[in-house]
Amino acid sequence: MTFLDLPATAAWRHLDSREGFEVAYFRADDRAIALEGVTAAIEAGWTWLVDYTIEIDRSWRTRRVTVRCRSSSGSRSTALEVVDGAWLVDGMPAPHLDGCIDVDLESSAMTNALPVHRLALGAGERAESPAAYVRAVDLSVERLDQTYTRQVGAAADTHYYDYTAPAFGVSVGLQYDRYGLVVDYPGIARRAG
Repeated sequence: MTFLDLPATAAWRHLDSREGFEVAYFRADDRAIALEGVTAAIEAGWTWLVDYTIEIDRSWRTRRVTVRCRSSSGSRSTALEVVDGAWLVDGMPAPHLDGCIDVDLESSAMTNALPVHRLALGAGERAESPAAYVRAVDLSVERLDQTYTRQVGAAADTHYYDYTAPAFGVSVGLQYDRYGLVVDYPGIARRAG
């Protein structure tokens, strides 16, 4: 499967589980793709702002991530890096992330694009895609086991995937556009631009 080159920017309105908005910007060169964005939201009466910078290689493998959060409890940041397949969190080895290739930010709908691009699944194909999962407010990092299955019979410019994350009891259908960006993530976000 081949997606079109990313647009310069995209935005999502967060729904149901939180209220808020995410805006992301994309820059690519011959070696890497930079994904930069910010999400401002209120969830269970708690307001927070998360901004992120994610560097991936041209194969859509995560290389470096910086995440910053501001909330009423203060500001914090964390940095993730993949060196020779091993994850570092704030410069310290993170063996619990062994086997993860993608980062998945709790605050972001955009990060669900990473495994879909990287896996390039054919219709009906399924793949495990464990990710380094970064929580929104405290920026703790944990392993998130998840799977993506590309549905059969999608239109040329719309793609559907069955997504599961057993740790959260999540099993939903995700809709992606021709750029491989999430259009509809039920209960989480909908593409706004």
